[in-house]
Amino acid sequence: MKIAFIGLGNMGGPMALNLHKAGHSVSAFDLSSAACETLRAQGVPIADSAAGAVAGAEAVVSMLPASQHVESLYLGEGGLLAKLAPGALVIDSSTIAAGTSRKLAEAGAARGIAVIDAPVSGGTGGAIAGTLTFMVGGSEADLERARPLLEKMGANIFHAGGAGAGQTAKICNNMLLGILMVGTSEAIALGVANGLDPKVLSEIMRRSSGGNWALEKYNPLPGVMENAPASKGYAGGFGTDLMLKDLGLAQENATAVKAATPLGGMARNLYAAHSLGGHGALDFSSVIKLFQKAG
Repeated sequence: MKIAFIGLGNMGGPMALNLHKAGHSVSAFDLSSAACETLRAQGVPIADSAAGAVAGAEAVVSMLPASQHVESLYLGEGGLLAKLAPGALVIDSSTIAAGTSRKLAEAGAARGIAVIDAPVSGGTGGAIAGTLTFMVGGSEADLERARPLLEKMGANIFHAGGAGAGQTAKICNNMLLGILMVGTSEAIALGVANGLDPKVLSEIMRRSSGGNWALEKYNPLPGVMENAPASKGYAGGFGTDLMLKDLGLAQENATAVKAATPLGGMARNLYAAHSLGGHGALDFSSVIKLFQKAG
């Protein structure tokens, strides 16, 4: 299948590469020349523009930072929906507002273009390994069309419901992730302040009732897990500002449906403070810095 892939960051780059390795004809593009060159060096053809990437494409996969970027790409002046042939398939894996996904799906339907929202979980490690979890919003029929592509990038594919449902599931997941990372960071920092070995404490909690994904795969303290972003200067991974954006989406949604999310709101405020402290570009697990003793 001829696939256009737009957005080659920490997540999108490995996803595009996995489609390329699976034998699909991939034409990729990103506004970052460095991101493009990284993929080009691994054999992925790079287009000179997003419009060039989608020329003749049967499917488009996008992985962009926020709602405004998705709207601009597909619906803005010269947007990609106007350049795709009827019958094409759009898979947007960005984490954005559910309302934006519904708007995109409606615009696609008007042109005979299938659109699904398919945000992911699993981090950069999952993107590289092709073991991501996809949370899909859209029709069953469109999901089945997309499934052969999603299976090359992920190990778990869930149909959450109609257009926008994938985004709703994603913000629920990421709200919980933000909360549990804060709690895990607090607990580890407390133990270290009392002189405990963080590796031993982390293992105790991992195997006890406090066990969670952060302790299993993404420990926030440097030196505890060799391959976690914390042990790599909090580089790569999932940025604090991206977590802040997702927590903001969760709070906006909670306000709209009058849901009570006090812990989600508190987590958002903590990540906002962490970002204002100059750590917005660091992996979100660096939030542990808020709880560590100076020096």
